Amino acid sequence: MTLKTAADKDTGVAVVTLDRPHRLNAVDLATAAELAAVWREFRFDDTVRAVVLTGAGERAFCTGLDRDAVVPQPNSPYMQDDPLLNIGPKANDLWKPVISAVAGMACGGAFYLLGESEFVVADPTAVFFDPHTTYGMVSAYESVLMAHRMPYGEVARMMLMGTAERISAQRAHDIGLVSELAPPGGALEAAVACAAVIAGHPTEGVQGTVRALWAAKEAARAQAYAQAPPLIALGNLPDERQAELFAGRRSGEFRTR
Repeated sequence: MTLKTAADKDTGVAVVTLDRPHRLNAVDLATAAELAAVWREFRFDDTVRAVVLTGAGERAFCTGLDRDAVVPQPNSPYMQDDPLLNIGPKANDLWKPVISAVAGMACGGAFYLLGESEFVVADPTAVFFDPHTTYGMVSAYESVLMAHRMPYGEVARMMLMGTAERISAQRAHDIGLVSELAPPGGALEAAVACAAVIAGHPTEGVQGTVRALWAAKEAARAQAYAQAPPLIALGNLPDERQAELFAGRRSGEFRTR
């Protein structure tokens, strides 16, 4: 198992932990399937009324798709499979509130999860960035999700600067991506405290509010998602060239703002 799940029936809060710290909590195909399964399981578990999502270890919340994951693709320019499209709660029709607790790196495919969370609580060590353009890939779904969470100029800069810049937890809080900056080591505790308050409210009102909030941006997101597959097909470099760029990366050559 690549996920840990712990539920407190007294508070109604479940904590889901991405448990691949040796891979910076990157999502492989097994983890993607487990995430989809746990969200769907929560739909039927009335003892779970709010969820906190976090990552194991101190280095990363999630670094997106595992580079070693092999993703078979149809032999057609009109069909493309994205293994991360269904890893979020909303993609699995879960309308219970989800709060993300972030420490360390959150980048790339992590935005599928952050984008489908109600809000984000961050440790001071949290940093946010998107490596796609650096390695010859189009940031499509990630950009769409973050464009609904951040000012346009901020998300555009993050996506286009690639690995050259990272957004600090403080900056992320300043621009609204992060709702609360917790004390060092306290992001999970702070997120669980918020979740417990929400779980204590009548579920009908809470879940209806979550659904209404998502509806406010759902149409625009769906239209933008429809443009993503051709943009990715046109803009992504061949896999071999992406691998060359990734292999030639230099660690530590970035600024944090």
